[in-house]
Amino acid sequence: MDGYVATKHIRQLAGEYAKNVPIVAMTANAFASDVEKAFMTGMNGHIAKPINLNLVVDALTKWIK
Repeated sequence: MDGYVATKHIRQLAGEYAKNVPIVAMTANAFASDVEKAFMTGMNGHIAKPINLNLVVDALTKWIK
């Protein structure tokens, strides 16, 4: 199961938590179509590899309160 399939399953679970838990893709797939696929699948963000630590911190800061 890849992250896209896992996200679909999580979003289909009962309860508000599953609908709203932040999910951010970390992938080597960095084309605009890959970013769009992440959002269309229900992810909240997309970070391309190689990982930029500043982008990871920005994503965590945005989604973790």
